[in-house]
Amino acid sequence: MLRAIKKEMRKTLVGKESAIENVMIALLSGGHVLIEDLPGLGKTTLAKSFAKVNDCTFNRVQFTPDLMPSDLIGISILDKQLQKFEFQKGPIFTNILLADEINRTSPKTQSSLLEAMEESQVTIDGHTYHLEQPFMVIATENPIEQQGTFPLPEAQLDRFMMRISLGYPSIDEEMDILTLKQSSEVIHPIVSKQKIAEMFEAVEQVYVDPSVKAYIVKLCKATRDNASVRLGASPRTSVHLFKASRAKAYLEGRNFVMGRDVYDLFESIVSHRILLKGEAVYRGVNVKTVVEAILKSVEIPRLDQ
Repeated sequence: MLRAIKKEMRKTLVGKESAIENVMIALLSGGHVLIEDLPGLGKTTLAKSFAKVNDCTFNRVQFTPDLMPSDLIGISILDKQLQKFEFQKGPIFTNILLADEINRTSPKTQSSLLEAMEESQVTIDGHTYHLEQPFMVIATENPIEQQGTFPLPEAQLDRFMMRISLGYPSIDEEMDILTLKQSSEVIHPIVSKQKIAEMFEAVEQVYVDPSVKAYIVKLCKATRDNASVRLGASPRTSVHLFKASRAKAYLEGRNFVMGRDVYDLFESIVSHRILLKGEAVYRGVNVKTVVEAILKSVEIPRLDQ
């Protein structure tokens, strides 16, 4: 299934196979993805192609300083004929929402995503509206341009299951991109919404051994105990690691999770949640080195099959 999705997405996107896999893992585990990378590397193309190949509805919102929560969620408008307010749904009512340059809008608008990301619902004027499943936010931000931006607060960052980057293509991949621009192939759905619902249920049945659960908890606790860390991974991080590991095992054709699944996902799920102490930053410590040290310090469990 994953191989077929990657093959279809190659019609518009060159390379980025690990990013596609991570986004698929997030979708099947009910998570959201933050893509932090430079402009022009295919972030929007990835999101649009991913929505098409999974037969999902797609909306893109350009986050700007003047964007209001009502522009995202919707607004109640008075119907003069019926003499009552009618709710007009906003772009958040979709399967996959691309929040482009999310750090360019105000904290007030950023926080309007919290309920939707955590509970798949929005509340307007005392009424709760449930979002269609699957629902996933793919947000992007530029790590270089900081002028006129509003850094995401920790509460918002913690809602994102993963933070990934795409990186520059190789020479051969960049030549393939130019070749792609000479054609106009159309992406066709590979997975239906009904199939996604069935995959959700199958992921829930993937077995996680107690030793693997302990490994997840030990890794997250190690981030809190690290001398260089001011804010470590929350319990939500453990839940995200647990869910994502099951989705990864399912996509690889297994009905059980291995310690290696957790190991492979740890950096993308944890790194954006860690805040370093000022003295650690002054000494040249960065989050990547802390994560690598933690992975080396905790032994990977080995399962007897």
